[in-house]
Amino acid sequence: MDVLKYNIFLKIGIILFLILLLLIPTTMIRGLVREREQRQNEAIIEVSSKWGEPQTLTGPFISIPFYRYTMEYVGDFQKEKLVKVIDYMHFLPEELKINGMIEPEHRHRGIYEIVVYDSEILLSGFFKNLDLKQFNVPESDILLDKAVLSLGISDLTGIEEQVSLQFNQETGLFDPGMISNDIIYSGINAPVVLCDDSCSYEFLFELRLKGSQMLYFVPMGKITDVNIESSWANPSFNGAFLPDTHHITDDGFTAGWNILHLNRNFPQSWSGSQYSVDESGFGVYLILPVDKYQKTERSIKYAILFIVFTFLVFFFVEILAKKFIHPIQYTLVGIALIVFFSLLLSITEHLNFDSAYLISTVSVLALISAYIRTILRSSRLTLLIGGILTILYIFIYIILQIQDYALLTGSIGIFIILALVMYFSRKIDWYNIRIDQSKDVEEA
Repeated sequence: MDVLKYNIFLKIGIILFLILLLLIPTTMIRGLVREREQRQNEAIIEVSSKWGEPQTLTGPFISIPFYRYTMEYVGDFQKEKLVKVIDYMHFLPEELKINGMIEPEHRHRGIYEIVVYDSEILLSGFFKNLDLKQFNVPESDILLDKAVLSLGISDLTGIEEQVSLQFNQETGLFDPGMISNDIIYSGINAPVVLCDDSCSYEFLFELRLKGSQMLYFVPMGKITDVNIESSWANPSFNGAFLPDTHHITDDGFTAGWNILHLNRNFPQSWSGSQYSVDESGFGVYLILPVDKYQKTERSIKYAILFIVFTFLVFFFVEILAKKFIHPIQYTLVGIALIVFFSLLLSITEHLNFDSAYLISTVSVLALISAYIRTILRSSRLTLLIGGILTILYIFIYIILQIQDYALLTGSIGIFIILALVMYFSRKIDWYNIRIDQSKDVEEA
């Protein structure tokens, strides 16, 4: 016991061992955070599957079937035979205008919060001069009477009501499915009446669509104008294009995109499945204001700083105040520091992160301060250590709020801590240190 009390280097070794040991439950809590986050994602998927998945609108575009002839080997002797198959030529609109209103809604699955939305989307524009001759297909092989106008919708369960199409002077209804999977696999289509390749065709239809979290568009027009407004105050604009104009307030946002055919990597017309259009998708992601699991996991990254700094304060109290603190007492305080992260995770699932952080901090600081008071029997030292730990918790909270400057702020903070340690230890004779209780500090 005397060796433990008086051998300062043995004490340092024990403290370092305890720090490494306490990193094990810290890692376990970080794993728990990821598990809870995964459960939240599962809840989002479950609600989305019933309400509507994240939606992507592709189109509209006109598809015209035609006969294509190819040689195939048939029979046991692999004889060549001329086979007639159906292929499709696809035409994109000259101009596409999309105007949408998104009405978000909070849904809950247990303790987890999910963002879903209703939307009203008006699509209009026109097709001009469908050049059928560019494909070198005989006119007799083009099935012009089988032409359809198609709109890709990633999740058809989100459609709320029948969709009617106004195409030139004709009005019709959309049917489910796609006649071809060349461009998109899921969507709706409506038959259209076409004339020769010198005609123009105007279209107009409205779509009421449910979805969750994201609404994306693919710029299928030679000129594509998209204007979206919503009452959601925390949008994130993602995808291949950012909005040309946007305005965000506490009451919601508006955003506008203007995309040219030169900005994307596919032409206005082609046959078959030569091009992939998904890469040009863009739109809005309705993010929750606070990602509680992300902030909790970021705070756990500073667990080593909590433990090392607290143990460092205790160690200097032993050296400078001549108060012996047993390794078991170090361990109990270290466990209290780890419990802080468990409290933070559990409380933040029911309250906002700021409230959860405050409650967890006050609880742990009160526990540690009361325990220190019984160990050191000094109100002055208890207030000193409690004040230092309070500053540490405030410092970590500030780092969590300023993510862009977290590294800079953290580096400056660690530099200041190192400077203080060097200052207070500058006159310590490390070769002749003796920890005993022969000299008591003044008790309050």
